[in-house]
Amino acid sequence: MYKDTDCGTLRKSDSGKSVTVAGWVHRRRDHGSLIFIDLRDRSGILQVVFNPETSIRAYEMAGALRSEWVVQIEGVVKQRLPGAENPQLATGEVELAASGLRTLGPARTPPFEVSDDIDVDELTRMTYRFIDLRRPKMQKMLRLRHDTTRIIWDHLSERGFLQVETPILIKSTPEGARDYVVPSRVHPGKFYALPQSPQQLKQLLMVSGVERYFQIARCFRDEDLRASRQPEHTQLDLEMSFVHQEDVLELVEGLYRRITTETRPDVNVEIPFPRIRYREAMDRFGTDKPDIRFGLELKTLTEAAGRSGFRVFESVVASGGVVRGFAAPGCGGYTRRQTDQLAEIARSSGAQGLITIALSADAESVETLTADDVRSPIKSSVSLDTVKEIARQTGAAPGSLILIVAGPEKTVNTVLSILRNEMGQRLDLIDPRTFRYAFVTDFPLFEMDAESEQWTPAHHVFSAPQPGHEDYLESDPSKVHGQLFDLVCNGWELGSGSIRIHDRGVQERVFGVIGYGKEEAESRFEHLLRAFEYGAPPHGGMGLGLDRLVALLANESSIREVIAFPKTQAASDPLFDAPWTISEEQLEELHIRILEA
Repeated sequence: MYKDTDCGTLRKSDSGKSVTVAGWVHRRRDHGSLIFIDLRDRSGILQVVFNPETSIRAYEMAGALRSEWVVQIEGVVKQRLPGAENPQLATGEVELAASGLRTLGPARTPPFEVSDDIDVDELTRMTYRFIDLRRPKMQKMLRLRHDTTRIIWDHLSERGFLQVETPILIKSTPEGARDYVVPSRVHPGKFYALPQSPQQLKQLLMVSGVERYFQIARCFRDEDLRASRQPEHTQLDLEMSFVHQEDVLELVEGLYRRITTETRPDVNVEIPFPRIRYREAMDRFGTDKPDIRFGLELKTLTEAAGRSGFRVFESVVASGGVVRGFAAPGCGGYTRRQTDQLAEIARSSGAQGLITIALSADAESVETLTADDVRSPIKSSVSLDTVKEIARQTGAAPGSLILIVAGPEKTVNTVLSILRNEMGQRLDLIDPRTFRYAFVTDFPLFEMDAESEQWTPAHHVFSAPQPGHEDYLESDPSKVHGQLFDLVCNGWELGSGSIRIHDRGVQERVFGVIGYGKEEAESRFEHLLRAFEYGAPPHGGMGLGLDRLVALLANESSIREVIAFPKTQAASDPLFDAPWTISEEQLEELHIRILEA
C-alpha cells in the first residue's frame, strides 16, 4: 500500500506516530522557511509542513508541488502550536512533519478548484466529472448513496428477500415510455430492448417460487428529461408473493423510516405514513405527489363561483370546468407587483390567469368584512356576500390573500399545486428537517389519451383492478380503480407499486381495454401469459427510485447531483462525448443503414 493512514483520521491522540499518507495536493503555501500543503484524500484534509531542518530533500521537492498533484508523504504526527489550530478541520489540532516526499502523479492546472464553494457551469463540471467528484460534497454524496444501498440490502435480507439479477437485453414491450433498442448482429433485422424496469421479470420470479425478491436495478427510458429524470436510472425493485396491498406498504414504510433515520438522524420522520386516496390528494393538494409538511389546502369554489355574477367564472362552470382556490394567511397586504408575480407563475403553468382577493387585516372577522376591507380585480363584479362565502370556504381570515384559478380541472389542479408550493416557500412553512412520507392509493387504472382518444394505463398494464372493478373493464373503464400505490415525500414521487394481475383471463381483458387484441397480446406478452397458466401466486411490489431518494436525503433538487456519471438534460454525456457515431463497418455488421435527416 502507498499509505498506512487516511488523512482525515489523525487526531491529537496520534501525536508522535510515524505515518505514511497519500493523496492530492489541495493547497500549497510557501512561507519561505517553511512550506505547508493541505493534503486531501477521501477521508478529509491534513496539513503537512515541510521544514528544511527535518528533510532538506523533501523541502526542496515540495517547492515544485502544485494543486492536484498526487503525492506520498512520510512523517511524524505533531500537535499544532497553540493558536495555530484550525477548528474547521477534523484534523485541525495536528499536522504532519514531513520527512519524505514522493510524487506519484503530476497534474495540469484543473479547470476549476476542487472546493464546494465554486461557481462553475454544469457542462464544465460534467465534462471534467472526474475532478468534480473529488470535491468533499460529491464524496459525501457517493457515501450517502452507498449507505442507502447498504441499508436496503441489510433490511430486506433480514426479512427473507433474495437479491436476483435480471437481464439487461430483453424484448421490447410497452411500459409507458419509449424503449432504448439494441440491434442484434447474429439476428439481422431484430432488436433487443433495454428494460424500462424489471416488471415482467420480477413477476416471473414470483411464478418461479422466489416469493421475496429485490434488486438494485438499472432501468432505461427514452423520455424527455427534467431534474428528476435521467435516460438511465437506478431503482430499488422488490416483489412479494402471497401479500395484500397493506403488507407491501408496511414493508416499505419500515424500510424508508430506517433509511432516513440512519442516514439523516437530524430529520423528523412521522410514523405511520398517511394513506391518502388519489381523489383526496387531488382535491386537497391538486397533485398526486403532495408536500404534506404544510397546509394551504385547496378548496372547490365552483358552486359559489357559478352564481357569483362574474362572467368568467360562470362561463367556466357552464363549460364543465371548475373554480378552486386557497387562502395564504398574512399576505393580504401584497402589492400589485407581488400579485402580478403570482399571476405570471399561474400563466406559465397553464392557466389563463389568476384571481386574487386580498382581505384587510383590520377587519375583526370575515363576517364583519366591508367593501373597504376587500381588494380584488373582481371586486366590482361580485357581491360582498360572495366574497365572504369564498373566504369561509377557503378558511381565509382577515389579512389573508385568496388565490383562485378557473378552468379545466386538470389545469386548475396543476396550477394551484404549483402556487401552493410557492406560497409554502414564501411563508417559510416548510421545515427542511422534516420528512413527511405518504402513500397515495386507489389510482384510476386507465386514463383517456386526448390525442388518440384511446384508453391507456395510468401506471402500467400489469396492475390488478380493485376487487369488483373487473365488472367495468368492458362497460366503463373510467370506473376501474387499481390496487395501485405511490410513495411520495416532500413533493417528490419516490416510487410506484401495485398488487399485480396473476390471472391470464383478467390480464387479457386489461390488454383489451387499451386496444391489444388476443393476437397482439400473445405476440408481445406470451411469456407472461403462459406463466400465469402454471400456478401463479397473488403478488405485489414496488419500483422505488434510488436516485430520487438520495437526492431527497442530500437536499438536492436534481438527481444529476447524486449520480456519479449523469447525462445532461439533453441526454448527452460530455465526459465521453456520447452519443456518438459508429463506423460504417459496425453499421454493416448490424445490417443498419443511416438515413439522412
